Amino acid sequence: MTQQRKAVALISGGLDSMLAAKLMLEQGIHVEGITFFTGFCTDGLHHISGVYRDNTPTRNHAFWVAEQLGIEHHIINIVDEYKDIVLNPRHGYGANLNPCLDCKIFMVGKAHQWIREHGFDFIVTGEVIGQRPKSQRKDTMPVVARESGANDLLLRPLSALNLPPTLPEREGWVDRDKLLGLSGRSRKPQMALAEKYGITEYAQPAGGCCVLTDENYTHKLQDFWAHRGRRDYEFDDILLLNMGRHLRPAEHFKLIVSREESETRYMEGYRKQFHHIKTVSHPGPITLIDADDLSREDWLLAARITARFSKGRDADAVQVRMTPKGGEPELIEVQPLKPDEVRKEWYL
Repeated sequence: MTQQRKAVALISGGLDSMLAAKLMLEQGIHVEGITFFTGFCTDGLHHISGVYRDNTPTRNHAFWVAEQLGIEHHIINIVDEYKDIVLNPRHGYGANLNPCLDCKIFMVGKAHQWIREHGFDFIVTGEVIGQRPKSQRKDTMPVVARESGANDLLLRPLSALNLPPTLPEREGWVDRDKLLGLSGRSRKPQMALAEKYGITEYAQPAGGCCVLTDENYTHKLQDFWAHRGRRDYEFDDILLLNMGRHLRPAEHFKLIVSREESETRYMEGYRKQFHHIKTVSHPGPITLIDADDLSREDWLLAARITARFSKGRDADAVQVRMTPKGGEPELIEVQPLKPDEVRKEWYL
């Protein structure tokens, strides 16, 4: 009997990785999915924190894709290992702080390690030539294969006909004639293939959920580094940078103001690590204050900003509780800032 070959598919939660895995399943390959948790994927952050925009839970797309394909799914935490990729990418950043090429090399390298440890034969990704400006070019795809150590055990089914045959193709584990030759940024071929397979529901066609590609997040992270005086971060920093309104009314302190109930509940868990303010007389946010020393004027401004984002924004006065880190709370009443008093330059 012919031995059934086994492949691990990198599952992002987008359509491309779903189709790549589906093409392998169609050829009788045993496929299992793998998703690496870096700390910078919005799906993973929502799942861990329980904080969702508009307080409406959304599904984790990687989980959902694996479920639709009927394959086993492995989640691997690489938060600590990934830090060096973010801080010191050999191949540099993309448009923001996204180390896309180094990221892909690292993840494929981890997948290569995984298949050796688990007796799998090769790796599958949903990459398409020309789809992304840095990591999915025809000249960088060989770099990923080579520097990850996977070499020709890395198969990209969606673009395979535009690339040299890999070991799975040469050995006949996979029929190359049944693979595709997609290229470019158009999503129409993938959407047509999804329709052929009866896949009518999927995440944004381009996939991807990395906050490091987001200009606003990048600005907040750069501000965080600048005011900490060093380029480093902990996982809690990543989480907090991804929630709340971030305002810097002065160089020496920053406010993180929760936007909705789920953020308020989650951010309350950080009360002992920050100075904080909570509205008392009206429903409203919690504000975490990232600072060492605060003057009385700083506290009052932070309290008025907090009141501005509460249900008492139009009231003459709002009662708030101000609590220094490790200190005793103080109840005071403040007048909420008016809309034109909240300066645009405060927002990060």
